[in-house]
Amino acid sequence: MNYDSDREVGQCIRAAREQRGLTQEQLAARLQTHDCDIARIALAKIEVGQRHICVWELRVLQKILNVPYENLLPDKTETPGGK
Repeated sequence: MNYDSDREVGQCIRAAREQRGLTQEQLAARLQTHDCDIARIALAKIEVGQRHICVWELRVLQKILNVPYENLLPDKTETPGGK
């Protein structure tokens, strides 16, 4: 498991949330109305890279935040292994 990637994805999610002026509580409530059971504490853990996010959850976040997937994923220009 790559914890650096989880942390980077979390930072992208946080940035998108903050750009929309949403609190973690507000975003968690919106996620739950889309049948995505993520509580505020789980969202906080995602944002700091302590919890992995699954593809389905990322899809729901993309829809709610109304951003391209590229905004929720870190910009990686290097190949796996750091080379």
